[in-house]
Parts: sequence; C-alpha cells; structure tokens
Amino acid sequence: MKFFLVVALLFLSAMASRSQDFVYRPVNPAFGGNYLNHQWMLRSAEIQSEFKEEVVPRDTFRRDPLEDFEAGLSRQILSQLSRQVMSDHFGEGPIGEGSYLFGNYQIEVSPGIDGLVIYIMDTTTGGETTITIPHF
Repeated sequence: MKFFLVVALLFLSAMASRSQDFVYRPVNPAFGGNYLNHQWMLRSAEIQSEFKEEVVPRDTFRRDPLEDFEAGLSRQILSQLSRQVMSDHFGEGPIGEGSYLFGNYQIEVSPGIDGLVIYIMDTTTGGETTITIPHF
C-alpha cells in the first residue's frame, strides 16, 4: 500500500511540474487578435454565406447612341407640343384661378397656404392628383 501511495505522489508531482499558464489570444482582429487574420476571416465568411451576388455584365449598362438620340428628340417634341397646347388653352400668362376642362381631365386651380394648388382629376378613371407650386 505504501508503494501505491508513493507512486501516486510521484505521478501527481510530475503532473504539477509540467503545468503552464494558459493565455488566450483572440483570432478576430476586431477583438485584439492578429491583424493579419482579417483576410482569412473574410474569405471564410464569404464561403459560408448563402447569399450570392448577381453578376451583371458591364455591357448591360451601355446604351445605344441612336436610341438615346431618338428618346431625347421625342422628349423635346412632346415638351414643345405641351407648351403649345398650354399656351393655346391658358394663354401666355401664368395659369389663373378657376376650373378648366382639358380633354378627359378636369383641372382646378386655387391659391393655398403653401402656394398655388392644382388639382387634376381624370374623369374617365377617377384618378386624382394634387400639385402644389410653392411661393418664392
């Protein structure tokens, strides 16, 4: 029995002499870890991510110059037509107060607290729009 006790004491003393301090070093550089770990952590997160970004070819955003020219020309023609129609219907001066019927649209112009209020109603669909032109 004494032999067993001596062997146990020797074994325990050998284990105690081999112990060392435990030092924790974080991996994440945001929490004090090595700054060289950021690339590895980023790549690891990208691999685990289930979200996949859609890659759009660069040629998708290029426009055809002829289509741009045609669209610009159409905008200019429509702008001139709308100016002409407005000047024929309302005159050269600013739009005055009152109620106007313009095709399928009923337009009411009245002064408001914030500026000139233009109420537009589509008589065919019942759609309504209110535009306020502020005072300067």
